[in-house]
Amino acid sequence: MCFLKSLSNEVKSSQFFFNRLSKTKQLVSGALFASLAALFQAAGGFLPGIGVFISPLSTAPILFCFILSLPLGFITYILTHLLLLIIQPSELIIFPFTTGMLGMGIGTAFYFFKKRLYIIVSGATLLTVGIITLLYGFKFPVLGPVISNNFSLSTTCLIFVFTFLYSWIWVELSLAYFKKLKTFIS
Repeated sequence: MCFLKSLSNEVKSSQFFFNRLSKTKQLVSGALFASLAALFQAAGGFLPGIGVFISPLSTAPILFCFILSLPLGFITYILTHLLLLIIQPSELIIFPFTTGMLGMGIGTAFYFFKKRLYIIVSGATLLTVGIITLLYGFKFPVLGPVISNNFSLSTTCLIFVFTFLYSWIWVELSLAYFKKLKTFIS
């Protein structure tokens, strides 16, 4: 199966290239990624309808920053929160537990694991925990009015299956991006 294969060196070569940049360029890159993440996340509030399809793209900047550098990824994650506080405060409850959490989970997993399956499961687990926290902990209807706020094991299992597939898509997209980036850098 595709997700059982070991990862190639595209990510490591991108990390090596990024670490050769000056600290100023790294921080500016993190600020740009945080701005993109905040704008993508805020699109749900500014553009009703189509913004719902743009909002999930806020995972990408956080994911790429965490893949390139864990400290920079964390700074970008926090900066995105601060930007959302200014731009669209209503998204502050969703971003940290969903799209931001997925980007952080997958990006961090790239550092610790070599197999796709472990990276996908890490992202899916964190996203599931985030959704469950919003749904059952805060009683926030993150999945809409169809899903009850009362705990259900079958609902939790369905959420994990969805987050596994969603995480798999993000892992494959990020690997494809880093393959293209490697050919651009070389």
